[in-house]
Amino acid sequence: MPKDFSRASRVAEQIRRELAELIQLELKDPRVSLVTLTDVEITADYTHAKVFYTSLAGAEHLPEIAQGLLRASSFLRRELGKRISIHHLPELHFVYDASVERGTYLSHLIDEAVHSGGEPQK
Repeated sequence: MPKDFSRASRVAEQIRRELAELIQLELKDPRVSLVTLTDVEITADYTHAKVFYTSLAGAEHLPEIAQGLLRASSFLRRELGKRISIHHLPELHFVYDASVERGTYLSHLIDEAVHSGGEPQK
Protein backbone atom coordinates (compact mmCIF):
# COMPACT_ATOMS: atom_id res chain seq x y z
CA MET A 1 0.00 0.00 0.00
CA PRO A 2 1.53 3.38 -0.94
CA LYS A 3 2.40 5.73 1.87
CA ASP A 4 0.08 8.73 2.11
CA PHE A 5 1.97 12.04 2.31
CA SER A 6 0.25 15.03 3.81
CA ARG A 7 0.39 18.44 2.21
CA ALA A 8 2.62 19.66 5.04
CA SER A 9 5.20 16.93 4.40
CA ARG A 10 5.19 17.70 0.66
CA VAL A 11 5.67 21.42 1.36
CA ALA A 12 8.45 20.64 3.86
CA GLU A 13 10.25 18.47 1.30
CA GLN A 14 9.91 21.19 -1.36
CA ILE A 15 11.33 23.74 1.09
CA ARG A 16 14.27 21.42 1.83
CA ARG A 17 15.05 20.94 -1.87
CA GLU A 18 14.80 24.64 -2.69
CA LEU A 19 16.86 25.74 0.32
CA ALA A 20 19.55 23.16 -0.48
CA GLU A 21 19.79 24.54 -4.01
CA LEU A 22 19.86 28.13 -2.77
CA ILE A 23 22.61 27.40 -0.25
CA GLN A 24 24.68 25.56 -2.84
CA LEU A 25 24.26 27.95 -5.77
CA GLU A 26 23.25 31.39 -4.49
CA LEU A 27 24.79 31.83 -1.05
CA LYS A 28 28.27 33.34 -1.14
CA ASP A 29 29.08 32.99 2.57
CA PRO A 30 32.06 30.60 2.92
CA ARG A 31 30.91 29.61 6.43
CA VAL A 32 28.01 27.60 5.00
CA SER A 33 29.76 26.03 2.03
CA LEU A 34 29.83 22.49 3.46
CA VAL A 35 26.26 22.40 4.81
CA THR A 36 23.84 19.61 3.96
CA LEU A 37 20.14 19.90 4.78
CA THR A 38 18.77 16.68 6.25
CA ASP A 39 15.14 17.51 7.04
CA VAL A 40 12.54 20.23 7.41
CA GLU A 41 9.70 20.19 9.93
CA ILE A 42 6.94 22.71 9.33
CA THR A 43 4.21 23.79 11.74
CA ALA A 44 0.58 23.10 10.85
CA ASP A 45 -0.08 26.77 10.13
CA TYR A 46 3.09 27.11 7.99
CA THR A 47 4.45 29.99 10.08
CA HIS A 48 7.65 28.28 11.27
CA ALA A 49 9.98 25.73 9.74
CA LYS A 50 12.80 23.93 11.53
CA VAL A 51 15.54 23.29 9.00
CA PHE A 52 17.89 20.53 10.16
CA TYR A 53 21.41 20.59 8.81
CA THR A 54 24.71 18.80 9.15
CA SER A 55 28.19 19.78 8.02
CA LEU A 56 31.39 18.12 6.91
CA ALA A 57 33.42 21.00 8.32
CA GLY A 58 33.65 19.49 11.80
CA ALA A 59 32.31 20.34 15.22
CA GLU A 60 34.79 23.19 15.75
CA HIS A 61 33.12 25.17 12.93
CA LEU A 62 29.50 24.73 14.12
CA PRO A 63 29.20 28.17 15.78
CA GLU A 64 30.44 29.86 12.58
CA ILE A 65 28.05 27.83 10.44
CA ALA A 66 25.10 28.62 12.73
CA GLN A 67 25.99 32.32 12.56
CA GLY A 68 26.24 32.18 8.76
CA LEU A 69 22.85 30.47 8.43
CA LEU A 70 21.24 32.92 10.85
CA ARG A 71 22.66 35.85 8.89
CA ALA A 72 21.46 34.37 5.58
CA SER A 73 17.99 33.36 6.80
CA SER A 74 16.21 36.50 5.57
CA PHE A 75 17.84 36.20 2.13
CA LEU A 76 16.94 32.49 1.96
CA ARG A 77 13.36 33.18 3.02
CA ARG A 78 12.96 35.93 0.41
CA GLU A 79 14.39 33.73 -2.36
CA LEU A 80 12.25 30.82 -1.19
CA GLY A 81 9.18 33.04 -1.56
CA LYS A 82 10.08 33.61 -5.20
CA ARG A 83 10.27 29.86 -5.83
CA ILE A 84 7.36 28.46 -3.80
CA SER A 85 3.76 29.63 -3.94
CA ILE A 86 2.17 29.14 -0.53
CA HIS A 87 -0.07 31.46 1.43
CA HIS A 88 2.26 31.85 4.44
CA LEU A 89 6.00 31.62 3.95
CA PRO A 90 7.47 30.11 7.12
CA GLU A 91 10.10 31.75 9.26
CA LEU A 92 13.25 29.62 9.05
CA HIS A 93 14.91 28.22 12.17
CA PHE A 94 18.16 26.32 11.56
CA VAL A 95 18.93 23.42 13.91
CA TYR A 96 22.09 21.29 13.86
CA ASP A 97 21.29 17.62 13.21
CA ALA A 98 23.72 15.45 15.15
CA SER A 99 22.10 12.17 14.04
CA VAL A 100 24.52 11.68 11.13
CA GLU A 101 27.52 12.24 13.39
CA ARG A 102 26.03 9.94 16.03
CA GLY A 103 25.33 7.24 13.43
CA THR A 104 28.92 7.39 12.20
CA TYR A 105 30.18 7.07 15.77
CA LEU A 106 27.95 4.06 16.48
CA SER A 107 28.98 2.42 13.21
CA HIS A 108 32.63 2.90 14.19
CA LEU A 109 31.97 1.25 17.58
CA ILE A 110 30.28 -1.71 15.88
CA ASP A 111 33.20 -2.10 13.47
CA GLU A 112 35.65 -2.04 16.40
CA ALA A 113 33.66 -4.73 18.20
CA VAL A 114 33.58 -6.94 15.11
CA HIS A 115 37.31 -6.52 14.40
CA SER A 116 38.30 -7.18 18.01
CA GLY A 117 36.92 -10.69 17.72
CA GLY A 118 33.91 -10.19 19.90
CA GLU A 119 32.08 -13.47 19.26
CA PRO A 120 28.40 -13.52 20.23
CA GLN A 121 27.70 -15.69 23.27
CA LYS A 122 25.29 -18.60 23.01
